[in-house]
Amino acid sequence: MKHRDFGQYCGLARALELVGERWALLIVRDLAVRPRRYTDLLDGLPGIPTNVLATRLKELERAGIVERRIAPAPQRGVVYALTSDGRNLEPAVLALGRWGATQLGEPRPGEIVTPESLTMTLRAVFDHAAAAGLTASWEIHALDIVLHLVVTDGRLEAGVGPAPVEPDLVMTFTPEDLPSFQALMRAAECGLVELAGKRKLFDTFTRLFAIPQAA
Repeated sequence: MKHRDFGQYCGLARALELVGERWALLIVRDLAVRPRRYTDLLDGLPGIPTNVLATRLKELERAGIVERRIAPAPQRGVVYALTSDGRNLEPAVLALGRWGATQLGEPRPGEIVTPESLTMTLRAVFDHAAAAGLTASWEIHALDIVLHLVVTDGRLEAGVGPAPVEPDLVMTFTPEDLPSFQALMRAAECGLVELAGKRKLFDTFTRLFAIPQAA
C-alpha cells in the first residue's frame, strides 16, 4: 500500500501521514486503554480486514507509535502497546472523541460499543476543571462491560475491569440498547440504574462526565 504523502512541511500533515490512514486512530484509541493482542484488536474493530489490521500495526510500529511486548504472566504470547510517542497522541485522540461525541446522534445499524471505546469516551468528556480537588471512585456495570473511574485530587484514571480499590459507588445500568454513554445516561434518567455505596456521588458522576453540547 502506497504511503500517504501530502508534500507539505507541516506538523498536521506529518501527523496525518503517520496516523491518518483508515483504522489507525481507532487502533491507537484501543491501545491507549490497555495493551492488546492481535486477536483482541480484531474483535474490538469489527469490519477491519485482517490484512489491513496487520498493515496498520506494521506502519504504526515503523513510525515508533506502537511496539510489541511479551505479555505478562499468566498470559502468554505478544501484545501490542503504545510507545511513549504513541501515548503522547492521547490528548489529540480525546479532543477528537470529545468533538465526535457531540455528533453521534442515535446508533446506526450494526454499530457496537466496546469497553475501550466507552472508556475513551469517559476520558474525553471528563470535566477536569469541575473535578479540581476531588477524590472519588466509581465502578460501572452495563451488560457485559465493567469499567472503573478513579479521581484522585482531580486527576482521572479510567480503565477496563473492576476498580483497583473498593469503589465509593458501584453503578449497575440496564440500558435498553447499546451500553453507550448516552444510553447509560438515558437509563439513569429512567431509573434503570442500581446504586451501591455513596449515592450522592451519582450526581457528581453525571456532572463530571456530561457529554458536551454541540455548538
